[in-house]
Amino acid sequence: MKIKELAELSGVSVRTLHHYDAIGLLTPETDAVNGYRNYSDEDISRLQQILFFRQLNFKLRQIKDILDSPHYIKREALQMQKDIILKEQARLESIVKLIDKTIKEERGEITMTNEEKFEGVDFSQNLYEDEAREKWGSQSVDESKKNLKKMGAKDAEQKFNSIYTELSKVRHMKADSKEAQALIHEWYEFLNEIGEYTPEMFKGLGDMYTKDERFKQNIDKFGEGLADFMQQAMTVYYENHKK
Repeated sequence: MKIKELAELSGVSVRTLHHYDAIGLLTPETDAVNGYRNYSDEDISRLQQILFFRQLNFKLRQIKDILDSPHYIKREALQMQKDIILKEQARLESIVKLIDKTIKEERGEITMTNEEKFEGVDFSQNLYEDEAREKWGSQSVDESKKNLKKMGAKDAEQKFNSIYTELSKVRHMKADSKEAQALIHEWYEFLNEIGEYTPEMFKGLGDMYTKDERFKQNIDKFGEGLADFMQQAMTVYYENHKK
């Protein structure tokens, strides 16, 4: 299957598939004659696993560590994913019950103790990480977390500044230009290395750049009008990548 076909089938953008290839997460065979990527059935199944893990908020580096682990068994991974979703469903149901109870208190129908305000809900658990540790051991998970922290505060700041500087150089171009969108994609991928952003969240962050004066002032230090330009470019990026 060619990359455009897989993008249409899965709902994942061609650019994202290129990124997965670049970081070694999903690396298809390349046609020696025309250079096109050819995705096998095995590659497509691996993409399904990647997307399942992404839906469970695993970072790309964590997913790569898990899928490349010698202990990885797809059947067990699928069962784990199902178990996580069922546990999350139960957790959300508990939260809904607690919210309903809190609403009753706000209406004056009941009185809740401080203990009752947190009763039945464990806000400290990371079920996804715990399940991954249980299935594949702590080493791969810890290694992923270390990788995410390797950059450090100083290097992270340098990366931020570098991207802002490059974006400031193209801020007079159209927000949907190839140059602007390439840099905004780099910004999106970097943010997803240190956090978790869907295209919708990414757009929301861009909106904050112009609505929150603190954001606007800090970003515009790199060039007047940069915050407005980034907001526009991030909105275009969202429109091109929303599902």
